[in-house]
Amino acid sequence: MAQTIILFVTGLVLICLGGDRLVDAAVAIAKKLGIPQIVVGATIVSLGTTLPEVLVSTTAAFDGSAAIAAGNAFGSIICNTALIAGLTQTIRPSKKVEPSALWWRSAFFFIVIILLDVCGFITGSFGRPVGIVLLLLFIVYACINVMRAPLEGGIEEKDEDIIKEISIPFQLMILVVCAAFLFVGANLLVDNGILIAQAVGVPERVIAVTFIALGTSLPELMTSVMSLIKGYGNVGLGNVIGANLLNMLLVIGIPSAIAGIPLEKSTVMVDIPLSFLVMAVLLVPILVRKKSSRLQGVTLLGIYGIYCVMSFL
Repeated sequence: MAQTIILFVTGLVLICLGGDRLVDAAVAIAKKLGIPQIVVGATIVSLGTTLPEVLVSTTAAFDGSAAIAAGNAFGSIICNTALIAGLTQTIRPSKKVEPSALWWRSAFFFIVIILLDVCGFITGSFGRPVGIVLLLLFIVYACINVMRAPLEGGIEEKDEDIIKEISIPFQLMILVVCAAFLFVGANLLVDNGILIAQAVGVPERVIAVTFIALGTSLPELMTSVMSLIKGYGNVGLGNVIGANLLNMLLVIGIPSAIAGIPLEKSTVMVDIPLSFLVMAVLLVPILVRKKSSRLQGVTLLGIYGIYCVMSFL
């Protein structure tokens, strides 16, 4: 047990270090390229912080346990939005959010999740065709990000001396190293957290819907918290939105394309609709008002608390 606790703490340290530097590197790239922080958060940062979910689901598919992918993906969406975004918006609501960088990502998310829920309700699974379509949609999503980047506004700070000193290759290298730290740290935290939970008698189902989903979302949590501390709240908001999209397109898409994903009734009736609900609570007021409020954050935290209690019951 002592070794398990040490590895658990090591994972936490790696996540803290990785999240701290990943935010700095992402903001530096945004400044150098003149890209809004929310765009970098929704692309580069979210891709790095979603790696744990992608690995867990892909590994499970190759091991013949693809069913874990749906719970991991939608559990992470709920955790990312209700807990992480809820926490950051409660502490410091986002101000001056650019709708042009948000509306199409929101539409993309809601269209995909509605189609997934309808498909799951009718067929009871996500088969290989669904996985292939999701992977193609990921390519479309990536292309739209590239094409729309020049249209989504510039950066607010334009200190030319600082910008000239920023090296894109060096910052990209830092991003890769930080993503690796987050990836290894999240796995250490999840694996050893599960062992600790089992040792104190926590049921297996509760471990799956709480520890795994929360553990693989820790990179998003740390990145969002560090973004908030450093005054780059829109990076964290973009990270949550981008990570949620990637949870559907890649975390479900890859294992579905490999082996198909059988769905439990609770996933179709509870997890997917709840994912839709929490994203609506987060995004709709921001799209209308161009800023968020503490009320949204408190509401999201309340939803997550109820979700956790019901999971344990």
